[in-house]
Amino acid sequence: MRTNVNLAEDARRFAMVYADANGLTLGDAITELIRKSQRAEAAASEPIEFERGPSGFPVFPRTGRRITTEMVREAEEDDLG
Repeated sequence: MRTNVNLAEDARRFAMVYADANGLTLGDAITELIRKSQRAEAAASEPIEFERGPSGFPVFPRTGRRITTEMVREAEEDDLG
C-alpha cells in the first residue's frame, strides 16, 4: 500500500541507514522496524518467571554456562579495583 508520511529528520536518516545496511527499500525498512518495536514491547510486558531452587530462592534460567568461583572472584576484584 502506498502512503505518504512525514518523518523527523533523525528518524528518516536512521531508516535510510538501516535500509541500506540490510538491502531493503525504505518502506520495507520502516515496516520491519515497526514490527520489531511491536515485538519488543510485547516481550517487555511479559513477566519473567524464575525457577525456585530447593531452598525456595529464585534461580537463573539454565543457559548451559556455569559460573565458577574463580569467575566470581575476578568480578569482585574488578569491582574493588
